[in-house]
Amino acid sequence: MKRFFRDNGLLLVIIAALLAAVLAVGSSLLGADPLTNLAELVATPFRGISSAVANWTQERYDRTFRYDQMEQTNEELRHRVSELEELEREYQDAIREKERLEDLLGLAEERPEFTYEDAQVTRRTTSNWESNLTIDQGSADGVEVDDCVIDQYGNLVGIVTEVGSNWSLVATVLDPSVELGGRVARTDDDAILEGNFTLMLEGQLKLSYLPEDTQLVSGDQVITSGLGGVYPAGLVVGEITGLFTEADGVSRYAQVKPAADLDSVRYVYVITDFGAQG
Repeated sequence: MKRFFRDNGLLLVIIAALLAAVLAVGSSLLGADPLTNLAELVATPFRGISSAVANWTQERYDRTFRYDQMEQTNEELRHRVSELEELEREYQDAIREKERLEDLLGLAEERPEFTYEDAQVTRRTTSNWESNLTIDQGSADGVEVDDCVIDQYGNLVGIVTEVGSNWSLVATVLDPSVELGGRVARTDDDAILEGNFTLMLEGQLKLSYLPEDTQLVSGDQVITSGLGGVYPAGLVVGEITGLFTEADGVSRYAQVKPAADLDSVRYVYVITDFGAQG
């Protein structure tokens, strides 16, 4: 090393002098320290990259924060909408309940001799062989076999056929097991209302044993006759849809469409007492 400096000393002095001159000229031309400029030249790209990374990070943070805020706001809105929908359902239920009670009040005023037990349909059983409803009132509520069941408008729904302590089975007017006295309101013709396997599939029942000279027309209203005293008189069963002749070519019968909406009725009333009727 000493030998290097000894052999090249003069050269090193000349190089140092030239470097000093270059730095002096650069400083005078650029108005700043050349070393500082060199450092700035090297650092500037890194500053740009650092700034870009910082901006990207801040943007991502802001976006994530805003997204979380939006999600929280949306969740609050969904919860509020759910609450409003529930209030709307309760409001509609309250309106239907009010209408039902008003109808029952009107029915009670129209038929004050009836004693009613209100019930709710809990099950429907419909097949090629039967048409039944199960209700949530039974013997503990005074319900008995052969009690008539009506809807809120007074239309006959069916007859109680089986009773438990807190439930009852109701054969609808379409069920083939049902048979009761009927009367055509316009002509005062008495006949027998009965379920029929074939007609049940069409949503209708049969009015049999009509007088030979009967003058029935479609739309005639059919009510219960009350003959025999087992069932109350004057309950609306339905309306006639057609008049036909039996296979013997002599007897006449009519088809009757029920007035009660058996497919959707939810609330019914059991007539537990209807007083003495002839």
